[in-house]
Amino acid sequence: MTDLQEPLSEFDVAPVTGPGKGEVLHRTFGFDGFRPGQEPVVDCLLEGRNALVIMPTGAGKSLCFQVPALVRGGLTVVVSPLVALMQNQVAALRLAGVAAASINSSRDRDDNVATWRAVAAGEITLLYLSPERLMTERMLAALARLPLSMIVVDEVHCISQWGHSFRPEYEALTTLRDIFPGVPLAGFTATADMVTREDIASRLFGDRVETFIAGFDRPNIRLAVTSKNNARQQLLSFAAEREGQCGIVYCLSRRKTEEMAAALVDAGHNAFAYHAGLESHDRRVLLDRFLTEPGIVMTATIAFGMGIDKPDVRYVVHVDLPATVEAYYQELGRAGRDGEPADAAMFYGLDDIRMRRHFIEESEAEEARKRIDHRRLDALLAYCEAVECRRISLLNYFGESSGPCGNCDICLDPPTMVDGTQAAKHAVEAVLQTGERFGVVHIVDVLTAKATDKVAQFGHGDLPAYGQGVDTKPAVWRSILRQLVASHILEVDVAGYGGLRTTPRGNAIQRGEETIELREESLKSTARTKSKRGSAAQKAVAQGDLGLLQALKDLRLSLARERGVPPYVVFHDATLIELAASKPANQEEFGHIHGVGASKLKRFADPFLELIAQHR
Repeated sequence: MTDLQEPLSEFDVAPVTGPGKGEVLHRTFGFDGFRPGQEPVVDCLLEGRNALVIMPTGAGKSLCFQVPALVRGGLTVVVSPLVALMQNQVAALRLAGVAAASINSSRDRDDNVATWRAVAAGEITLLYLSPERLMTERMLAALARLPLSMIVVDEVHCISQWGHSFRPEYEALTTLRDIFPGVPLAGFTATADMVTREDIASRLFGDRVETFIAGFDRPNIRLAVTSKNNARQQLLSFAAEREGQCGIVYCLSRRKTEEMAAALVDAGHNAFAYHAGLESHDRRVLLDRFLTEPGIVMTATIAFGMGIDKPDVRYVVHVDLPATVEAYYQELGRAGRDGEPADAAMFYGLDDIRMRRHFIEESEAEEARKRIDHRRLDALLAYCEAVECRRISLLNYFGESSGPCGNCDICLDPPTMVDGTQAAKHAVEAVLQTGERFGVVHIVDVLTAKATDKVAQFGHGDLPAYGQGVDTKPAVWRSILRQLVASHILEVDVAGYGGLRTTPRGNAIQRGEETIELREESLKSTARTKSKRGSAAQKAVAQGDLGLLQALKDLRLSLARERGVPPYVVFHDATLIELAASKPANQEEFGHIHGVGASKLKRFADPFLELIAQHR
């Protein structure tokens, strides 16, 4: 990826000295007002208090610390885990006329030295550093000699040992409050449950912090979970209905990312595999293409994670079960950052559950951590097997209440629930009679009287359970068994070979002491009905010129490539939509467009106005 930091001499907006938050918001960033949840955080930091901020992806977390940094003056240090994330944020700030820079391993030593000299001279307002670079004795001592105004920790959930993506290099940040007493600390994340939030508050802030939770709902994202049957074909059917759209497909293994990418390419999609096994140069090239080119589908492991700041990802698909609800929420949150309709789909089956339980048991974590991880997996399974609105289940995990959303598969096509007590009893009996040693495939074979070699080898054709479920299709039995595992009637023997065994609740079912309702599986096609939701772009320029909107996007892409930045760093889609709808005729009108600050007005007004004039 190209170096996104322009030469320091190219700043063409004077350093901000003493303006209020409203002036900075309007003049620098081109916004007339704060989004919901932003202003209380800004006020907290302006008053010098610590803040822990949990705000959904796309809600404008960065602005919450960038505005106070410009108003307060001095130097704000931003701790960021990824070079790509630093580069993109620095590039966006510089185009807005903000004196921002980063010192990181991807730049030449001479460039880093030149940047530090600018920092020491007071020419930089926001300095982005990795935790490793910040927490060196030399850097800490150098910063102590400067007028340090604020320290911001981005992706702060990485500091918690109880979080879903703990990073050891974040551990040292817990000493910042002692090294810089009196300097306000702020932590930002989109994903943290109650346990993680409490751990962050204690370890980073010493419990002296105000916590802001701006809500977790992303109502523009349609949620869906489908039983995994043939994940490859399910993905191809899903992608075929969204041809030409940008998407991310998450897989559990590197091999599967490559297989899925190959299948998508064969089906005519512009798809690539991204995982940690690739050379760092190749990963940078792929990330650059994903951020700058339209319509790319990236099949990826979680290596394709934080820092993916692309507003027009139209779908995220999980072909394997994520690790936790937190991880799932963070990954699906990469869809629809522009507020436009987007999809989050997941395919999962019993083998996913077995693998996840196995990963937890085989980890080197302490038993207390393993217990929490198992409970978190239980919460994810409850979401997958939900029989009421998925958004209610998802938001409830984060402590947020909600009514039915009308934008998930359950709200749009409610499942039919039936008394599943007898089916559950048959399943429990089959598991018990076969010795609690066998996996799903064999149990289904026993229930449906399939005369396999294994059934003959163990004499299971003579069991009372043999053939008890012969009137039910094998695929339905797999769904039933999956629901029974999610309901803790059966469990996967992780310590053994993944066989099914009963639980106390399963024994109660067999004795007739409990009942259970199960989802009736109709085995519909996994291909979903193509969305008929109109985009904001189509609505905004319905009476105007969609051709102009596309021309504006082409111009934006050209300008972005000249600067080596993602297109959204030049202007977000919302700005282009307003340009296409209102067709400003001069710089004054252009300056009133949402997202056009003073610096971008000076840099970009002329080429865009010329293009609009040609289409008027």
